[in-house]
Amino acid sequence: MFSKGQIIFGVLFFIAFSVIIGFTYLKDSKIHKRFYAGSVWVLIAFITFILFISAIKFFFT
Repeated sequence: MFSKGQIIFGVLFFIAFSVIIGFTYLKDSKIHKRFYAGSVWVLIAFITFILFISAIKFFFT
């Protein structure tokens, strides 16, 4: 398994990484809103396509 030092390092790394990612996201949120405004529609289209493919497989196999 993991030693006590490895577990402590893993927990501290996870906390530090999460804080840095959160801070960076907040800092770049204005840029994201301007350049990626319609990206939610791409996500919806992708999920719809996957559901459509799954429905075809379910009904025709």
